[in-house]
Amino acid sequence: MTIKTTHVGSLPRSQEVVDYIFARERGEPFDQGAFDACMAAAVLETVRKQCDAGIDIVSDGETSKISYATYVKDRYTGFDGDSPRNAPADLKMFPSFLERLANDGGTPKYARPKCVGEVRSKGQDELGKDIANLKAAMDACGVTRGFMNAASPGVISLFLQNDYYPTRAAYLAALADAMKAEYETIVAAGLDLQLDCPDLALSRHMLFADLSDTEFVNIANAHVEALNHALSDIPREKVRVHICWGNYEGPHCCDIAMDKVFATLMSVDAQYLLFETSNPRHAHEWTVFRDRKAEIPQDRVLVPGVVDTTTNFIEHPQLVAQRIERFTDIVGQDRVIAGSDCGFGTFAGFGAVDPAIAYAKLAALAEGAALVRG
Repeated sequence: MTIKTTHVGSLPRSQEVVDYIFARERGEPFDQGAFDACMAAAVLETVRKQCDAGIDIVSDGETSKISYATYVKDRYTGFDGDSPRNAPADLKMFPSFLERLANDGGTPKYARPKCVGEVRSKGQDELGKDIANLKAAMDACGVTRGFMNAASPGVISLFLQNDYYPTRAAYLAALADAMKAEYETIVAAGLDLQLDCPDLALSRHMLFADLSDTEFVNIANAHVEALNHALSDIPREKVRVHICWGNYEGPHCCDIAMDKVFATLMSVDAQYLLFETSNPRHAHEWTVFRDRKAEIPQDRVLVPGVVDTTTNFIEHPQLVAQRIERFTDIVGQDRVIAGSDCGFGTFAGFGAVDPAIAYAKLAALAEGAALVRG
C-alpha cells in the first residue's frame, strides 16, 4: 500500500499576504475586499503547491493567521494589553546565541495580549472565510481530503496569559468552552481538525521551567482534560493533534523527553498523532514508540515528522523512507502517515526555511513515502 503524506499545517506566506496581515495587526487601514481576495488567491496557490509536491492531505497553510495561537485574539473577546515574553530555558542557557537570534531578526514580533475579560466568540465569520477558501482550492485542485488548524486551550493559555479568571483551571475551562464551536464548525464543513498542542512539551521549558517533570506532566494532563471536553462531540477519526518542543533552531537541551509525555499524548481524543522525529534532539525517540507499543491504542495513526522544519537541508528520499519504516515496523503501514516535524510558516512573515526549499522538502517527503517497502 502507498503511505499517505501530510504536514503540520502552516506554510510560507507571500509578501502581499504578510503585508495585509500586519496592516490588520497594527490597526492600519486596509481594504477588506482586497484582503479577502488576496487570501483566497493565496490559499489556492498554497494548495496547488502542496499537490505539486505530492501531499495527499492538505491545509490552507494558515494563510490568514498571524500565528497558530495568537490569532484567537482577533476572533474572541477578552484579550487586550500584552503578555510577558519568556524565552525558552535552553536559549537562556546560551545568552550569546539568544542575542544573536534577536539581532538577526530570529525572533518574530507580534502582539500577545493577556486575557483581561470573559472569553467569548465574536462570531464565525473569519473562520467561515478560511473554510470557504480551503474548500474552493481543494475543489479546484481535485483534492478530496484537507485539514484545518486550530489552537488548543492549552497553547492559548501559554501565549495569551491569564489576568482575569481566578485560576488556571478556570481559564482553561473557559477557553475549552469558547473553542468548542470552532472545532465543531471545522469538522461540520467536512475537514479534519488539527489541534496544535506545543503546550504539552514546549511549555515545560518555556513557562513551567521551575517545576519538576512530574509536576509539569500533571499540568499537561489538565490541558488534555480541557481539550477533550472541547472535543466531546467530535468523532475521534476527524481529529489530529500535534505536539512539539518549539519550532526554532536552538540547543533544545531542556526539552522534556517524549517518554515522559507519551501517556499524555496517547490520552488525547484524536486518532492522528503528529510529533517530531527528524530534528537532532528527538530523532532517537522513535524507540519510545517501539518500546511502548502496547500502550498505543489500536485506533491511533502515527504521523511522525520525517522532514525537519528548521534547516534548509533537503532530506534525501531514502532517509525519509527509513524514518517512515521505523514506524511502519511498529504499527503497520495502515497506521502511519508521513508528516513534517512542525510548520514552515509558524508566524506570518517569519520562517527559517526558504519558501521554495520548504516545498522541495515536502516533495522529498512524498518521494520518500513512495519508496517505503510493501
